[in-house]
Amino acid sequence: MKEKLLKILGLEHKSEYVRNFLYASNIKSSIYMSVYITCMEIWMIIRLLSRQLQGIDLRSTDYYISHYCNYAMLLAAAAVMLIFAVMYIRGKKVPQALGYVLKWAFMLICVSFGIEISAADYGKGEQVFTFLTMELFAACLLTWYPIFGFMIISVSYGIFYLTLDATLVTATGFIGATDATKINLFIMYVATLFCSFGNYARTASQARKAEELSRMNGRLEDIAKHDELTGIHNMLYFRAEAEKLLKTKKKSELTFLFLDIENFKSYNETYGFSKGNELLKRVAQMIDSAFSYSLSARFSDDHFVVLTASPGSEGTVSLISEKLESEDSDVQLHLKCGAYSPTESDDDPILACDRARFACNSIKKHFGKKYRVYDSGLEETYHLKRYVVNSIDTAVREEFLRVYYQPIMSAADDTVAGFEALARWDDPAHGVLIPALFITTLEEHRQIHKLDMFIIDRVCRDIRHRLDTGSFCPPVSVNLSRLDFELVDIVGCLCGTADRYHIPHSLIDVEITESALVGQKEKLKAELDRIRAEGFSILLDDFGSGYSTLNVLKEYRFDVLKIDMQFLEGFPDNPNTGVILENVLALAKSLGMTSLAEGVETEEQYAFLRRIGCEKVQGYMFSRPVPINQLDEKLLTGSLKPAKKEI
Repeated sequence: MKEKLLKILGLEHKSEYVRNFLYASNIKSSIYMSVYITCMEIWMIIRLLSRQLQGIDLRSTDYYISHYCNYAMLLAAAAVMLIFAVMYIRGKKVPQALGYVLKWAFMLICVSFGIEISAADYGKGEQVFTFLTMELFAACLLTWYPIFGFMIISVSYGIFYLTLDATLVTATGFIGATDATKINLFIMYVATLFCSFGNYARTASQARKAEELSRMNGRLEDIAKHDELTGIHNMLYFRAEAEKLLKTKKKSELTFLFLDIENFKSYNETYGFSKGNELLKRVAQMIDSAFSYSLSARFSDDHFVVLTASPGSEGTVSLISEKLESEDSDVQLHLKCGAYSPTESDDDPILACDRARFACNSIKKHFGKKYRVYDSGLEETYHLKRYVVNSIDTAVREEFLRVYYQPIMSAADDTVAGFEALARWDDPAHGVLIPALFITTLEEHRQIHKLDMFIIDRVCRDIRHRLDTGSFCPPVSVNLSRLDFELVDIVGCLCGTADRYHIPHSLIDVEITESALVGQKEKLKAELDRIRAEGFSILLDDFGSGYSTLNVLKEYRFDVLKIDMQFLEGFPDNPNTGVILENVLALAKSLGMTSLAEGVETEEQYAFLRRIGCEKVQGYMFSRPVPINQLDEKLLTGSLKPAKKEI
């Protein structure tokens, strides 16, 4: 009840925005009032002076003095109000308290002028509307809180009535204000009161709407500048501000940093996305705090960028990394950083970040290396990677891509049990590109599906040709990236291509690396189940290279366990290698999976694997990846023996 009463009176709590809006509204309204009154009073003074000089109106000296003084006072008040209002509108620093004082003074002078002029001339029927005009100006054009509006209008009408009544009594001797005058004044009073209340309600409503719009715009502006998760700046803001710095600062003093949390995906897999987000927030605040006088932002995922002019960035990054490494976690977290100093020709911050990112990626998986400066040694590789991204469509269209095959051997009888399809890129401009270069690059830039879809098509075409010619045709395994499942319907593509070439699904195996199974567990599980349901076998590639191997075996089903070649690097010097391999093979067998060891290079390795029960092997000892025609030559010459029964 109290709040409603306060709202009716206009005394409810108002935000600073609403108070300023009402204040600004009054200042703007006072401009119109001041201009009109200034013009009118100048005209009235000139008119009165003219009539006086021409002898048209023969009045007393007191009359002329009174009117000239009233006109001059109102003119002066209007002029002062106008000057103040114009200064405020133009952004000059003028005290707000002075504005309130002038508003009240202007209102009192206007009302007093109206009362005096109208009351003096009412009995003669002259300027009877001066009071009403001044009342409408002062009480209705200006915005007053209802309680103040009520007081101003009530008091001014009361004074006007009493003055009018006294004036008429003096003029007539006894009559005073007539009933008609009282009724007219009461009607004017009510009308003026409601106009004042209505003006306040309308202006206050506009103020609240404008405040809400301002709040929404502020929120949108904040979203446009800040990363929603971490609260630090986003790349939209970073790019805009970095462009300004590149134009205003000496580029030789600036350094772009690209920071990456190594093993963050494993952290997410271990602790869940909620904990992962909390970690991102903490790291973001660490970076933002450590580079407080620099420009920092979240680039994407677990990647951050900084543009700094401060020296010693490597030491700062090292301190952040130490804090990160001290996190109470079963996953070893490290902060990797790439640095790039822009040249005079650099104007695009994104390209500069890309170079810093490239330097950062060059030290991934390199233990102990936390900071790498982009230099001439990386420049050639960087441009080559950009060439790969820009040329993949041409390579697919012009068939610069090739499929090489490496045999998979049966350890039981030394026969070829299958082929693995591997991608090669024979570029007319750069020659043979290293697979590790273009595959990694295509994954980084989310273009890997173009390569994998091409390989699937060529493998199916080669299988069709072998079936048609009666050539030896064991199952062929193709490698799929985790991104294939995000970027395209890779299962649909696999099925569609095989069916288009009329290839039995049993002749195509699918290889999935262990690292590809980190994240999006439910979706990947459903997609792998779909692959198996279509009749394709699934190989788990690079077993033992990741952090969540046993979890992978628990969550997913595989037909073949492909043991990572790193297991064989310590053979035979490290006695633990044999023990681990023997137990891995036993694990695969107990889970109903065929075991396959890659990277076999020596007879000693091969003999050991056969002795402990490894079922299939693959490596340079038998053949490097070669074009299909060279593989056929090996089969024809007997250096490779086909399996008696195709699998």
